[in-house]
Amino acid sequence: MIGVAERLLLPTNGQPVRWRRLLAEAEAVLAGAGVASPGVDARRLVERASGLEGVELVMGLDRPAPQRGVAHLDAMVSRRARGEPLQYVVGCWGFRHLDLLVDARVLIPRPETEQVVEVALAELGTAAGTAPSVAVDLGTGSGAIALSLAVEVVTASVWATDVSPAALAVARANLAGIGRPAARVRLAEGDWFGALPADLAGRVDLVVANPPYVATADPLPAEVADWEPEEALVAGPAGTEHLARIVAEAPEWLSPAGSLVLELAPHQAEAMVVAARSAGFTAADVRPDLAGQDRVLVARRW
Repeated sequence: MIGVAERLLLPTNGQPVRWRRLLAEAEAVLAGAGVASPGVDARRLVERASGLEGVELVMGLDRPAPQRGVAHLDAMVSRRARGEPLQYVVGCWGFRHLDLLVDARVLIPRPETEQVVEVALAELGTAAGTAPSVAVDLGTGSGAIALSLAVEVVTASVWATDVSPAALAVARANLAGIGRPAARVRLAEGDWFGALPADLAGRVDLVVANPPYVATADPLPAEVADWEPEEALVAGPAGTEHLARIVAEAPEWLSPAGSLVLELAPHQAEAMVVAARSAGFTAADVRPDLAGQDRVLVARRW
């Protein structure tokens, strides 16, 4: 099969290949491969290959495309046509105020997790007010939650932990891109709370996490199951194994006014509220995501 770049570099009556034609060809290839949103994806890929975004791309569609840009686009279209997630293909993705490096070492940041950050920010503000605060993001992955907290709360010191050295390498790369707030972020390798120094016990104002919460037998879309790291998705036979552990261990680490914020699946909400109260949290409830589904457990010691 002739690739996009090979076809577009064929003679065209001596005329240079322009981005407009590349965009149309890319969309046609993705549509033929069964990609759900070929027009949107093609545009993102052309933006990445051309370095033009938004209005700049609209104004620049009739510019000649250099051979290197055409080859880059061809490689990306081929990857996307094989089913690789768009986020991994372009290599970065927006999350709140951040532009994050993402690849197959970490989960793709999702809108549901942006809502987790929104809830976490409110809890951190309630617990610490304007005083310096300590937040811990367990299983940080790309660093989306931890870095958002550091950027958006100037008084927060943030610990970002992960058991995966590969994931921490991605988080470290993203940390380097946030500027001055990076000085208030520490990365630590280890299994959940085991990554933290012992002297943090009882002094953490916020624990937040998006742990694996998929059960082993639960079906996943092919684009997720075939490409994203299984260890960051699947918790075990029940799906609540990591959630339950974090809930049980969190009280030891939280300050008297501290909060726990966890992302979970809607069908796990009731059981995790019960688990939080059994662990000694005085208050526990679940907040909805933007689709109205139960998504965020909030548990407070006070």
